[in-house]
Amino acid sequence: MSNVLQTIEAAAARLEQAGVAYGHGTLNAFDEAAWLVLWRLGLPLDALDDVAEQLVDTAAQAQVAALLDERIASRKPAAYLTREAWLQGVPFYVDERAIVPRSFIAELLADGSVDPWLGAHTRRVLDLCTGNGSLAVLAAMAWPEVQVDAADISTDALAVARINVERHGLADRIRLLTSDGLAGVDGPYDLVLCNPPYVNRQSMQALPAEYRAEPALALDGGADGMDFVRGLLAGLSAKMPAHGVLVLEIGNERAHFEAAFPQLEVVWLDTSAGADQVLLVTAEALAAC
Repeated sequence: MSNVLQTIEAAAARLEQAGVAYGHGTLNAFDEAAWLVLWRLGLPLDALDDVAEQLVDTAAQAQVAALLDERIASRKPAAYLTREAWLQGVPFYVDERAIVPRSFIAELLADGSVDPWLGAHTRRVLDLCTGNGSLAVLAAMAWPEVQVDAADISTDALAVARINVERHGLADRIRLLTSDGLAGVDGPYDLVLCNPPYVNRQSMQALPAEYRAEPALALDGGADGMDFVRGLLAGLSAKMPAHGVLVLEIGNERAHFEAAFPQLEVVWLDTSAGADQVLLVTAEALAAC
């Protein structure tokens, strides 16, 4: 009979052999296997050392094997199978109606990187392209004095976001809005957070199946990845006061961003993936461009 650690190691070998893709909460086969095995066994996801030697009986081994079969055959991200994802230690419900949350903006909310641009005037926050609502929830947690609008064009995604807003008891501080870009939000917003669709067309065509399992609407940024961003930057000045700030994630599209907006002065923020994934733009810089 195998123990938990041995079961995870065997699962990791299966995932590696099957060539699944990672990036939806884990970056390698072992971590992905640990997530799936521990979840299937009903064990804490953050306490492997405590349960590593626990034996896994035949019935439980069969349940683990069935989950691995589904992960490999469907190529769905693990979060869609477990119906849960974590950002900065906070759990969020997720299913196929919304992109799996993984924004680096979450790090910046947690470590205070954005705080130098904020102040007592920061009262209204917009999380645009909110998806499952995770950034809106984290913003409300980080700044208890703010009100947050969480907007998305997808009513399906907003239904998932509502689950998370209610799960974390924030329905009195987070308002969910259906909005095509900025069209359905009113402002003015002191802070705008946005993790938009930014994947360029060539990269979209090369995405692994796990990413194609997510709503394309949340990923596809057009030919150069900047379609949504162009509309956002063109209309944002009307939605922000003079002290307003935008925090924008553009992933691996820095070259395309700089080509599209060569005159715009921005601040690149450090994340665990480097200093070219998330940028900050002030209302002053937008007005000057």
